[in-house]
Amino acid sequence: MTPHPAPRTRGAALFDVDGTLVDTTYLHTLTWWMALRQHGHTVPMVRIHRAVGMGSDRLLDAVLGADRRAEEDEAIAGAHGTLYATWFDTLTPFEGAAELLRATAARGWRIVLASSASDEEVAAVRARLGADDVIDAATSGADVTATKPAPDLVRAALDRAGAAPEDAVLVGDTVWDVEAAGRAGVPCVGLLTGGTTRRELEDAGAVLVHDDPRSLLRHLDSSPLARPPR
Repeated sequence: MTPHPAPRTRGAALFDVDGTLVDTTYLHTLTWWMALRQHGHTVPMVRIHRAVGMGSDRLLDAVLGADRRAEEDEAIAGAHGTLYATWFDTLTPFEGAAELLRATAARGWRIVLASSASDEEVAAVRARLGADDVIDAATSGADVTATKPAPDLVRAALDRAGAAPEDAVLVGDTVWDVEAAGRAGVPCVGLLTGGTTRRELEDAGAVLVHDDPRSLLRHLDSSPLARPPR
C-alpha cells in the first residue's frame, strides 16, 4: 500500500544551505582567502571563517574593515565567485541532508532553501543535494538588499512560502543565521557543521543545537520541526 504524503500546512521550514546542508564553509573560506590575495590583501583564514555566512559586503567589512577601498568590493567578490565555481562539481551534501528535507516535508512542512548566494551557486547546490522533489522554493542574493545578520533573507524566504514568522523555523549553522532569524521573529535550530561552537549558537539565541543534519533527522520528532502549525 503506497503511503500518502502528509497534508500541506501553513508551516515553512527554512533551511540555510552553505555549511548547513552542504559542506562548503571551508571552501568559501579558502576561495575568499585566494580572492583577497589576488587583490593584495593577506588575511588570516580564521578571520575569514568567522565571517562566512554573511553577505559579501558584510564579510569584507569584517575582514578588511569599514575603511577599506570599497571600490574593490565587486572585483574581490567576483574573484571569489569564479574561484568557488571551480568546486561546483565536487560539492558534497552532509550525510542525511536530503533525507532531512524529505522527512521534514513528509510531516507537512513547506521546504524553502534560504540562501543569499548567486543563482548559479544555488542551482549547483540543488543539483548536488538531489532533493528538488520536496523543495517548494528557494531564495538567492537577488532577493535581498541587506544580507545576514539583517533579517531580509529570512523575510524573503517567508514571502516565498507565504508564511508568517510564527509559523516557521530556520535551520542554520552560523550565528549570523541565528541573529537574522531572531530579528525576523523566527526560531532557529543550529547545526555545528559550519565550525561554529554550540555555545556560540546558543548564546546567539538558537532554540536547539544538533551536530549535523543526520543528528537532527534522528531527533526530528523532539525538535521544533516535529509538527507544523495547522
